[in-house]
Amino acid sequence: MTRLSGSGDDQSSGPGDDPLSVALEIADAVDGLANLWSVAAQGASLRLSPHQLRALRVLESEPGLNLTALAESLDIGPPTASRLCDRLEAAGLLERLLHPHRRREVQIVLTGRGRQVLNEVAARRSQALAAVLAAMGPGERSALSGGLRAFLSAQDQSDKEGDGPRG
Repeated sequence: MTRLSGSGDDQSSGPGDDPLSVALEIADAVDGLANLWSVAAQGASLRLSPHQLRALRVLESEPGLNLTALAESLDIGPPTASRLCDRLEAAGLLERLLHPHRRREVQIVLTGRGRQVLNEVAARRSQALAAVLAAMGPGERSALSGGLRAFLSAQDQSDKEGDGPRG
């Protein structure tokens, strides 16, 4: 973890904290959220790796991708994407279909079971997150929500100005 803990000299002093201190606190929160996300996903009826879940989410948002496009979306090589698809196809979560207009191209699409698994994982994650949020006071939840909106707005503005990370 990146938390600055110890003597108290390094604890947060309020909303005007310097960006690096706040960034370290956010990094801790992201680590916690990632752990909550992972644990919730692993409780689903079908346990999938984070890469497998990510591939299914990409295919849900962009149905009919070919293997090359899926590999690019996942930032992995085509052979790795092919093996990933082999495993997901064997589990009945996706299928490969001939493209209706380009005979040599194969489209990758989710099956009904693939959608069902994604919905189950999303529901489990939402329930886990809601349980954590329920432990917070209403004012804290409101402050968190407002802070997240401000963060996303600043991130969007930074991306529009070309200051954001490239990737």
